[in-house]
Amino acid sequence: MSYPRLYNAAVDMVDRNVAEGRGDKTVFIDPQERLSYGALAARCNQMANLLATYGVAREARIALLLFDTVDFPVAFWGAIKAGVIPVALNTLLTTEQYAYILADNRATALFISAPLLPVIQPILGQLPCLKHIFVSGGEAPPFALSLRAELDLQAAAGKAAETCCDETAFWLYSSGSTGMPKGVRHVHSSLMETARLCGQQCLGMREDDLVYSAAKLFFAYGLGNAMSFPMSVGASAVLVPERPTPELVFRTLKQHQPTFFFGVPTLYAAMLAYPEGTPDQSSERLRVCVSAGEALPAEVGRAFRGKFGVDVYDGVGSTEMLHQYVCNSAAALKYGTSGKPVPGYEIRLVDEHGSEVAEGLVGEMLVRGATHSEGYWNQREKSRATFEGGWTRTGDKYIRDAEGFFTYQGRTDDMFKVSGIWVSPFEVESALIGHAAVMEAAVVPKADGDGLLKPKAFIVLKPGKVAANGLEQELKEQVKTQAGPWKYPRWIEFVDALPKTATGKIQRFKLR
Repeated sequence: MSYPRLYNAAVDMVDRNVAEGRGDKTVFIDPQERLSYGALAARCNQMANLLATYGVAREARIALLLFDTVDFPVAFWGAIKAGVIPVALNTLLTTEQYAYILADNRATALFISAPLLPVIQPILGQLPCLKHIFVSGGEAPPFALSLRAELDLQAAAGKAAETCCDETAFWLYSSGSTGMPKGVRHVHSSLMETARLCGQQCLGMREDDLVYSAAKLFFAYGLGNAMSFPMSVGASAVLVPERPTPELVFRTLKQHQPTFFFGVPTLYAAMLAYPEGTPDQSSERLRVCVSAGEALPAEVGRAFRGKFGVDVYDGVGSTEMLHQYVCNSAAALKYGTSGKPVPGYEIRLVDEHGSEVAEGLVGEMLVRGATHSEGYWNQREKSRATFEGGWTRTGDKYIRDAEGFFTYQGRTDDMFKVSGIWVSPFEVESALIGHAAVMEAAVVPKADGDGLLKPKAFIVLKPGKVAANGLEQELKEQVKTQAGPWKYPRWIEFVDALPKTATGKIQRFKLR
């Protein structure tokens, strides 16, 4: 797919829908209001004019620390229309992490949801580049301004900046599972590109769909799910600012009756374990469920399909590639795998020397496609290590089978050998999750008395289940049977919760 040299993503995603007759159609629904495509276009113009009023220059950066409400797309697309670069920030970080990130990206303005102000306020004096703060969803303190009040003062008409299709449009920050997050820069054309390749072509999203993504908009996965995918076809999305507990997810499914649901493996497992989570409490219109963030255990996918009658399409993507490049779909589904390459992306599996591995052997996944990041901000060595010409190193270990499906084996630093044979933590975890008492599992290497590495498992049990009556031995035997005799966990520790990033990925390095 080609894009004109002069191309502005906001014009394509927002203004085009109005031009095609969808001005009165709802694009976003949050707990407080419904926003039409026409109203979104007007507010985006107000946002662009607001930035000009306060002297935020083209190509400058603004930080969005916003919950999932209609203010997020207004700020995001309005900035892009003005040629200003929005930087979407995780709403679940610490004051220390925000101090690092805001100093790193040198944002000149901060758009923030009111409940998050106490986390940011202690560091405001440490950010010389930050000139303006706009507050969403609450009263602005003396050092800030009300976003809605300021928008209302601006004209609802405006002209888009003449941006280039290859110009930086926005940033995201990587989840930082092993250190401080990295700023990932993406260009204007990548938003529509992921929507066409994955949202439309692979998942089959269409104009009459209503989307609900439990993954939030600051997350690359959520940004595509609830914004670029539906807007690319003139569809609609439900935005929910609160944390996606099973109770809240089922309430949202029941109330809004979406056709698409996007979640993560942990949430699907929790939904299955939730006692009130029955089919009559879900959406009768649900036709597509998608999982990403971590590999979906086959047992969880099959159990969800058995209970709710809808398949869960697992896939893998990354902040660096913006969305999924390998995915299951209605056309090709195999539980326990991440699916096949999304048409438009090329995949290679290579060994430590860069040579492609044969079918059935473990290799690091490399991906090539038009949506790869320009690189990390101010991290040249990490950019060089990740982006090699047109190829992006994912850091994920995979096996490709005879049918062309890719099965996750773990991160490059998660794999370890037992008795000289590679062990995939995910394979052992999948076997453990297959037990009726287990909700979540994480496996890491631990040295035995002889200094040799063996698997250790951390287990979160389902509600009402207890670690008694020989359960530990049952779990060991299950792994021996399903994964292999040498792969069983020599130690099992039952815990209340697993350490995770704010986007739901298990932090195995903390368990190690």
